[in-house]
Amino acid sequence: MAEARVKARGRKERGESPLAERFGVFAECLLTGVWIAVASVGVVTYPAAFAAGARHLRRRTAHEGGGWREFVADFRSAVRGGWLAGLAGWAAVAAVWVDVQAARAGIPGGPFVGAVGLFALIGLAVAGLRAAAVWTPGESWRALLARAGRRTVLDPAGSFLLIAGLAVVALSGWVVAPLAVPMLGAVAAAAVAVEERHRDR
Repeated sequence: MAEARVKARGRKERGESPLAERFGVFAECLLTGVWIAVASVGVVTYPAAFAAGARHLRRRTAHEGGGWREFVADFRSAVRGGWLAGLAGWAAVAAVWVDVQAARAGIPGGPFVGAVGLFALIGLAVAGLRAAAVWTPGESWRALLARAGRRTVLDPAGSFLLIAGLAVVALSGWVVAPLAVPMLGAVAAAAVAVEERHRDR
């Protein structure tokens, strides 16, 4: 309630209507998605890119300053340990790809192993998003991911929302590939919202 009053007061001071503020946040999400996509070009840098994007959106919704320079500074800080998380993520994708190929080849037990691997990969993606959503400079990625893994299991509703967000990005990319880029910011915003919801419960 107090936070809502602070936001309303901030809007009043800037002369913004609630609709203008919401549209501004939406536009910021789309721009942040472009920043995340550019920062993810390094292949293993996507966890750091999402962490920097989520921190930027947290600043934006808290009416704090920040822009491209702050995003770059956060990205540089997050990538120091985040590249290992990115490498582990790609290793998990490779392992699941092998499982799926085994299932398609008709190996006994292959379909079960492939399904388990696919569900595990989805869970890892959700945990990674949740970890990135609460990242702050200097935090250990190992500790962040461990805590996020627990929240992924203990907060199934929030995890399902993030799975739906990832599905929307995948669908957007399949229908019109360029749409997937700005939608990455919407996924980062969803992760921030899910973590805020979990914290306030």
